[in-house]
Amino acid sequence: MSNTVNRLHQHNAVVFKVILFLITASAIVYLFPKRGQFKYDFTKGKPWQYNNLIAPFDFAIEKSPEEIEKEIQRIRINSKPYFLYDKNIVEEVKEDYELRCSFIRASDSLSDNEIALMVSTGRSIITAVYDRGFLEPSSSKVVANQNEIIAIKKDTEVEDIIYNNLMNSVEVSDLIKNRLSSFQNIYSKNLNLHILSEIIQPNVSYDNRFTQKVIDESIKEISPTKGKVSKDQLIILKGDIVEGKKLAILSSLKKEFESKLWTQANYYWIVLGYTVLVSIALLMLLLFLRKYREEIFDNNNKVTFIFFNIVLMILIQTLVVKYNVDYLYVVPLSILPIILKAFFDARLGLFVHVLTVLLLGFIVPNSFEFIYLHIIAGIVTILTVSELYKRANLFISIGQITLIYMITYVAFSVIKEGNASEIKWEYLIMFASNGVLSFLSLFFIYVYEKIFGLVSDVTLLELSNTNTKILRELNEKAPGTFQHSMQVANLAEAAANEIGANSMLVRTGALYHDIGKILNPIYFTENQSTGVNPHNDLSPVDSAKIITDHVIRGIELAKKYQLPDRIIDFIRTHHGTSFVYYFYMKEKEMNENIDVKKFQYKGPIPFSRETAILMICDAAEAASKSLKQPTAQSINDLIDRIVEKQKSDNQFINSNITFREIEMIKKVVKRKLMNIYHLRVAYPE
Repeated sequence: MSNTVNRLHQHNAVVFKVILFLITASAIVYLFPKRGQFKYDFTKGKPWQYNNLIAPFDFAIEKSPEEIEKEIQRIRINSKPYFLYDKNIVEEVKEDYELRCSFIRASDSLSDNEIALMVSTGRSIITAVYDRGFLEPSSSKVVANQNEIIAIKKDTEVEDIIYNNLMNSVEVSDLIKNRLSSFQNIYSKNLNLHILSEIIQPNVSYDNRFTQKVIDESIKEISPTKGKVSKDQLIILKGDIVEGKKLAILSSLKKEFESKLWTQANYYWIVLGYTVLVSIALLMLLLFLRKYREEIFDNNNKVTFIFFNIVLMILIQTLVVKYNVDYLYVVPLSILPIILKAFFDARLGLFVHVLTVLLLGFIVPNSFEFIYLHIIAGIVTILTVSELYKRANLFISIGQITLIYMITYVAFSVIKEGNASEIKWEYLIMFASNGVLSFLSLFFIYVYEKIFGLVSDVTLLELSNTNTKILRELNEKAPGTFQHSMQVANLAEAAANEIGANSMLVRTGALYHDIGKILNPIYFTENQSTGVNPHNDLSPVDSAKIITDHVIRGIELAKKYQLPDRIIDFIRTHHGTSFVYYFYMKEKEMNENIDVKKFQYKGPIPFSRETAILMICDAAEAASKSLKQPTAQSINDLIDRIVEKQKSDNQFINSNITFREIEMIKKVVKRKLMNIYHLRVAYPE
């Protein structure tokens, strides 16, 4: 048991990767819909590539969403508006009128005949108004056509009438005035006009709830099918174009086939199939990392970061497919290659993007179109996105990506429909939204830097600012070292550009590589402005310890100021395992039995092209200061001697740098140093 535990502990990195692999594969399979896949792949507007297809069973032909939507619109347009006729208002108006007329009999000096005429006329007016119906003013905007047929609800009865038959307030007012115009007695006429105008109120109003209920019931009765295909009936011939009714039949067969395929027993087989396919894709990614990106493969934090981003993109896309597939192309999948290129490199970014898109092809409709669109967009992303710290670059790149999306979609639409009239322009708006959302990559880069401890070019740009606290302190306490770091940064940046390394990373690393000298600046010759050398009072062993300890002190300071690990790597490796030869030789003159390790840097040696560049440039710049006559020949010999010594000491064996690249770096360093030390014409006094 203890042996097993020990083995697991020894191979904990492998165990972690296995667990991460299983968790990622399980999460992706869980997100995938658990349905079978139709065994034929077809696309609208393309020929049927398979043999003649015969119906394997009876099935109904389903209407397309567009056809159902047209029927819904037809129902909404043709449906009659329903109005409510309120009989209670009619009775209340009549009772109120009778009550007011009774007061007139008791109080006014009108004759009985005049009162009787007034009352009978008023009753006839009320009856005339409510026989037709008095429409509420707010309901008059419901119907545009005055001759439209509407439905009037009177208790449990529904009656169809012409909308124009209803009376509005103007017509009611005119009716009252016309009926009262024959009155001889002005007093009774005005009194009746006042009473009727005051008590008659609308009794017909638009019943929106009932109207909508009738529409909804009619919509529910829409049949989802438009015919039937019998078993053994010919569906499509080989070479026929998939369009029109044939497309509808094939789509219906696909849906029916997938529903019949789903059973509890089949479910486990489908899950097994998805698991195998997802596992193969993830395994290919791990093999790629193991073969071509070993430094990333060995770093579990970076592997976790890559797997996390794959799962995140698949999660977002599956949620969109589940809740509203119409917004499929709003999801900015180009964020994935942008982020991976920012932290790693273009090749890895494209490889991961392609694998993610292939996995998403299992769950999206029109998978070929989806995969083609996003792979092309991913390639454009990798080719165009660079130097994210320059904001204009990202704007231009995302604009190009969006344009490629739109052009590719239009091309697919023309192929399917045969012309450009059927292009869904709302998709172009979705692609524009996709482009806008792609700017979230900057936010994700910032968050990932904090969570996973990664470093992007944006952060490197911020760190390369010489006004950062630690670089200001270096300038104040060790100005000679600061100037040395600036010179080394310029040399290293030029060398990195020459061989295609990360120039921003190596420049930033060069600026910080000697920050450990802040603690004992006077013990380093570039800071000894007074001519006093404190090493004269120390033994060679003590002097060597102070010199070599600036690496350890630099690492401690870097961690104190929370510099990223990628910058600390330059501090750790810029001297590799080289010797402090000056003090080593002084000690050797006095003592033959020397402990070599006391005069050697602890390392490690450089393990990337960028750290190797810094080692060469740092040694070259420092040694060039010792040249009494810095001629082209002396500089050339000096650089050759330094680099050959570093090569013979095996300082570059872990740095993945070629001899050809080393020679290119030497040429750049020689040229730069010659420019620095070239002789100028003496100015007259």
